[in-house]
Amino acid sequence: MPAAVESVFDLAFWLCDRALNDNEYIQPIKLQYLLFLCQAYYAATNSGRKLVPAIFVAEEVGPMEPSLLKAWTNGRPKFESKPVISDDVAKFADEVWRRFGHHSAEHLARLLLKMPAYLSARRRGLRAEIRLEEVMEGLNQSSNTPKVDQVIKPKVMRSHKGKPVKVQAWSPKTVKSE
Repeated sequence: MPAAVESVFDLAFWLCDRALNDNEYIQPIKLQYLLFLCQAYYAATNSGRKLVPAIFVAEEVGPMEPSLLKAWTNGRPKFESKPVISDDVAKFADEVWRRFGHHSAEHLARLLLKMPAYLSARRRGLRAEIRLEEVMEGLNQSSNTPKVDQVIKPKVMRSHKGKPVKVQAWSPKTVKSE
């Protein structure tokens, strides 16, 4: 299943621009944390589909995307092309921004360093991949991170009688083979 966004840089630039709209500067580490949260909540609400084609690894300071980390070493890199984000992805990222954007990098680090998926990757070693399946499982089990429905507002539509109806994509249950 392809990622919803062409590049992790597209979403990173979008988040930086979103922060500037709120007269805020995002430190590179906070950007990493926000990207990880976007990826995690997107996968949890879209049957495991990645938001960005990226792999996050467990570093001492928390989840990091290595390519972005290198590119952002001296501040925001300059690219010739403009970031391309669909309206749906922008709405989704905006919900994550509204929930987590006002928090400090330190607060986000405390939150993410306790995530079961991060801890599992750290046990495997530094720079071990944080498995998306473990992230999705942990989001609704962990008491440290907000549950999916606390971050991403469910789609509400109206029935033929005008009553609100909660709508979500159908996702078949997975059966573990023995």
